[in-house]
Amino acid sequence: MKTGDVFTWERTFTREEVMEFGQLSGDQGLHHMEPDEHGRVMVQGLLTASIGTKIGGDLNYIARDMHNEFIRPVFTGDTITCELQITKVEPSEGYKKVEMDFVYRNQRGKEVLLGSSRGIIRE
Repeated sequence: MKTGDVFTWERTFTREEVMEFGQLSGDQGLHHMEPDEHGRVMVQGLLTASIGTKIGGDLNYIARDMHNEFIRPVFTGDTITCELQITKVEPSEGYKKVEMDFVYRNQRGKEVLLGSSRGIIRE
């Protein structure tokens, strides 16, 4: 892993996933539970952000700090792609300090979530 490396992951959210996440997290606002005029419900922000945690898990990344800025809503049926770029890798004894930026876009190329994180990867 080095500065400049880019990783991506894509996912389409279903109503069932939103309902399950609502049960697990307690985030059951009406906008997550009741369909709009198009039959969609809004995906919880942290469920959307979980796309990046898949990449982090693949890298064995342990987050120490995360910042998320939710730009626009995500709805069931939307396909969201997370692009994560490593911005800093600093070796330390027994682990690497890692910093990253990420951007999430919907199927129309619109940004829905921006953020950054700092953490470690153990050797």
